[in-house]
Amino acid sequence: MKKCPSISRILLFFLVAITLFLSGCISTIFPGTGMQGAGVGDMLPAVGGFADDIQDIIVPVEMEWDRKKSMAIKTESFHGGIWHYTGSVETASLKDYMTRGMEDTNWKLVGEAASGDIMLAFVKPHKTCMMTISEHDFRNTGLTLYVTIDKTAAVGLNPFGEAIPTE
Repeated sequence: MKKCPSISRILLFFLVAITLFLSGCISTIFPGTGMQGAGVGDMLPAVGGFADDIQDIIVPVEMEWDRKKSMAIKTESFHGGIWHYTGSVETASLKDYMTRGMEDTNWKLVGEAASGDIMLAFVKPHKTCMMTISEHDFRNTGLTLYVTIDKTAAVGLNPFGEAIPTE
């Protein structure tokens, strides 16, 4: 029995197409695969990911993380840090993107100020995120996130790990 060459080609085409599709989705399914660096850098995101392992702050793909201007801290009672990104985007467009993205992940906009830079303040129970959007030279825009998460308040403990009395 002789195989039809067109069926083999069709199967090969679908195999290649599925492989390409899955390789494009792998970084979405496993976000840690796109990270670079070692040590503390392993905790921070690659381009277009989440801010640190904080899954409810989404940074646009056009923004590139600046390791030198960023830092993170994790303790038993606190998690937070400063994450700085730069990219070639318009400040108004970035403001709209970040505001919409934060609202989509249930952050509440509680303050906004603008002069040369734009400052936005968001809150969630036991979390705060303040961000500044600033325009640099050559249409380069900066985004700095200041994030705090009170892990003990989320589980009903004070900063010393003791239960908070209820009245």
